[in-house]
Amino acid sequence: MTRGEKGAPTDDLKSRLLKQALDEGFSAARICRPDAVPQVMDRLQAFVRAERHGQMAWMADRMHWRGAPDVLWPEAKSVIMLAENYGPDHDPLDILAKPELGAISIYAQNRDYHDVVKKRLKRLGRWLIDTAQPTSGQGGADIQIKVFVDTAPVPEKALAQAAGLGWQGKHTNVVSRELGSWFFLGCIFTTLELEPDAPEVDHCGSCRACLDVCPTDAFPEPYQLDARRCISYLTIEHRGPVDEALRSAMGNHIYGCDDCLAVCPWNKFASQAAEIKYHARPELRAPSLATLAALDDGEFRAMFSGSPIKRIGRDRFVRNVLYAIGNSKEPALAPVAGALLDDADYAVADAARWAVKRLQSVGNERA
Repeated sequence: MTRGEKGAPTDDLKSRLLKQALDEGFSAARICRPDAVPQVMDRLQAFVRAERHGQMAWMADRMHWRGAPDVLWPEAKSVIMLAENYGPDHDPLDILAKPELGAISIYAQNRDYHDVVKKRLKRLGRWLIDTAQPTSGQGGADIQIKVFVDTAPVPEKALAQAAGLGWQGKHTNVVSRELGSWFFLGCIFTTLELEPDAPEVDHCGSCRACLDVCPTDAFPEPYQLDARRCISYLTIEHRGPVDEALRSAMGNHIYGCDDCLAVCPWNKFASQAAEIKYHARPELRAPSLATLAALDDGEFRAMFSGSPIKRIGRDRFVRNVLYAIGNSKEPALAPVAGALLDDADYAVADAARWAVKRLQSVGNERA
């Protein structure tokens, strides 16, 4: 039996920690070692060599950390991986049949999860320090933590599988037998040594629903993603005009894409998010493309205050909206796009010209 800094058995501390994680609002918690994912570096290097990271230069620049969590913080002995359910109360694919409306990824239909999850992680980390602090009167100084939510060079998905939270499916996202596809990942690195959990194994079997549903064929092979063709990347990370060969396949996706997540059979075990901050705001569940295209910078900032959408800015967002308008086959939306032909942002003006041309073509065919 091993003992923690306070002299209490670490298996008892671990069980209390996992219970506390659930009390804080997390859906699941597991533990792994920082060196439990040696395969990540080779996979990341291959991904970057093939230039599948697109404009995400930070993936290459910080590869030495992202590919090796034990290098990111050598003093860390354990990684506590947390899952937070954000399951929707509706089928995200339904809106794809309503081309005059915009499809926003489920995770972005309300508050920014980075803020929500990080607060929970900090509370849990403080609890861990207070609970496991040494009796020497040092006030827990010997126990250190670092919390991460998606913005640091940490391979959360690989660590999640190593900890047993789920497995990386053929779409490269993490799938859980208990939560399906709809959950965020957060992690706490700590200098405290905790007993690791068994890793999860792959349960995809012969299923390829996620690969077949992708509108832009972003998966060269199972378990491989070419971000340059992924709608989530194109609508969020890609700056400037999108390749015209991909625009029509983007449909009415204006921020992110849930298609490969939504079709996963394991979602039969998913449930709606308990956290109300993840419940869809009515105005973002199925927003009007015409309304969104008319937003100026101030209106955009006001509408998406507290939302992850705010990060990409008005220009990139309206560019996406114009691609959706061009794909709508609704000639009545042509004047909406036409109003942006002289927009100060080049990508917006280019998208407006493309949309007007597409809708004029539809109108001529119907005449």
